[in-house]
Amino acid sequence: MSKIDETKPFLPVRIAVLTVSDTRQTSDDKSGDTLVARITDAGHILAARTIIRDERAEIASQLRDWCADPDIDLILSTGGTGLTGRDVTVEAHRDVYEKEIEAFGTVFTIVSMQKIGTSAVQSRATGGVANGTYLFALPGSPGACRDAWDEILQWQLDYRHRPCNFVEIMPRLDEHLRRK
Repeated sequence: MSKIDETKPFLPVRIAVLTVSDTRQTSDDKSGDTLVARITDAGHILAARTIIRDERAEIASQLRDWCADPDIDLILSTGGTGLTGRDVTVEAHRDVYEKEIEAFGTVFTIVSMQKIGTSAVQSRATGGVANGTYLFALPGSPGACRDAWDEILQWQLDYRHRPCNFVEIMPRLDEHLRRK
């Protein structure tokens, strides 16, 4: 099973948090606060944070801007992953992805099933890569953000995690852009 190799150094990841909501403000963004606390408690760097409306083009534009920023390694969005008409975060993410990390949604569903049973089918959590940046779309509840971080992301964002992790392959995410 997985483990932490204490002989390796911890490498902090620069993470941006995007809350997608038509109603939330910074003062009541509990899901964003949950992610920020976990990011900083783990020793990672909060590179940026904002709230944006449930508008596909605006979400995709923000994701592209952050993917182009060399000071951001990873983007976590929260909100807009459900089934209602205003839930367009997944579509916006997929507009930006070069590659989708299909197993992220699968593993998130497995984790969610253990917590909320069959209600897990209503989440469309997703992950992908664009321009050398990881992107993950999480549901808008603090509980779902905790589950995604505690059960998946904290391990995959720790360079010391074995047998493998997202951090060790970061330098190669954009190698196709450097080939001639």
